[in-house]
Amino acid sequence: MRKNNFKIVKIDKSKSLFNYEKKILINELILDLKLGYYDFEKEKAQKVKFSLEIDYQDKKPSNDKDLKSIVNYATIVKLIKKLIKKKHYNFLETLAEAVFDELFKDKRIGKIMLKIEKMEILKECSSVGIQITKKRSHDKL
Repeated sequence: MRKNNFKIVKIDKSKSLFNYEKKILINELILDLKLGYYDFEKEKAQKVKFSLEIDYQDKKPSNDKDLKSIVNYATIVKLIKKLIKKKHYNFLETLAEAVFDELFKDKRIGKIMLKIEKMEILKECSSVGIQITKKRSHDKL
């Protein structure tokens, strides 16, 4: 007769069995701001469009009663509005870095794709801009 070789595995309920990969989408946030290198850009506000994809990970599901259990898109929009009021940015790239610096303070965020477009700068184009993706490095420096 054959003996059963099954092992009993106990599950530690305090440890998570899942990892969640989540993505926040902010599409076409349009703000009026003074942005640019040239004098005329420093004098008059122009329409600027922001689009973001923010990837973040969590080890537990979102709690329907706890706003801190998610990366809140309204908080991100407020953060961008606050950044553009704080100072003048000459370049889209330096504004993008300021956005990255603020968002990566949340340790759950691993990757951000940010697109910023000036909508009124060249009359031949509906917009001109940049798209930058930045990932958190998990390597120790």
